[in-house]
Amino acid sequence: MLHRHHVQQWLREDGECVSGPPDYKVSYLFFLCFNASRTVKLDSGVKFQDIIEGEGVEAHEGDIVEVNYVCRRSNGYFVYSTVDQFNGESRPVILPLDENQTIKGLKEVLVGMKAGGKRRALIPPSVGYVNENLKPVPDEFGPRRSLMSHASEPLVFEVQLLKVLRFQPLLTIN
Repeated sequence: MLHRHHVQQWLREDGECVSGPPDYKVSYLFFLCFNASRTVKLDSGVKFQDIIEGEGVEAHEGDIVEVNYVCRRSNGYFVYSTVDQFNGESRPVILPLDENQTIKGLKEVLVGMKAGGKRRALIPPSVGYVNENLKPVPDEFGPRRSLMSHASEPLVFEVQLLKVLRFQPLLTIN
């Protein structure tokens, strides 16, 4: 097991990596600093790592995808999952890869993934749940309320792309 004192870099609450002993509360996502060579940081501030690289169809902006996900607060507290941790039963969600319908940070994580792939991501609040109408939102009141009450802090998504259901045709210039 990896303990906090083994890690040379820490993820502060603001999402930045710092070296040396932590002067901030250590985040659940210290892995993003610990294995920084595998971490991709996008211009929006989203950070992600591929856990499993998929081999299926690649998702593009505008596609509709089917995913399973686990959402946690940046301190590791569980918020919601589409996979039941006790029986393994899953209830995948369908998401349009459109930032007007799906949180921008999650859309950015899914675009470029291939079916069968899995990524872990830190999504800052500025590209997270900026309004209550963005997906994914749990159907159940408790998880939905919990998610919205933590929308102003970074969220951790572990997402598995199951299928690309509808492709946006690529434009070709003749």
